Amino acid sequence: MPGLIRGVARTAVVAGTATAVSNRVSRRQQGRWAAQQGYQEPAPQPAPGEPSPPAASDMTSTIEQLKQLGELKAQGVLTEAEFEDQKRRLLGS
Repeated sequence: MPGLIRGVARTAVVAGTATAVSNRVSRRQQGRWAAQQGYQEPAPQPAPGEPSPPAASDMTSTIEQLKQLGELKAQGVLTEAEFEDQKRRLLGS
């Protein structure tokens, strides 16, 4: 059972990291394309009745992911090496 939990936790961390990186790359590319075209497209408006998503900076997201990694390490789900690897990926160094 602990192996299963470790695998699920590892998958969650990797998926979260991949999503954050993908979103960051998409925003960067969109900014570059807009700069090349000389204008920026307006941001898409949320559909009526839908709550607007909370505006979170990349740093806040990164800090939250680091906290989650620390908790997983403290619980023994991640080894020191796994923790360091994921931390390095999050921080981009």
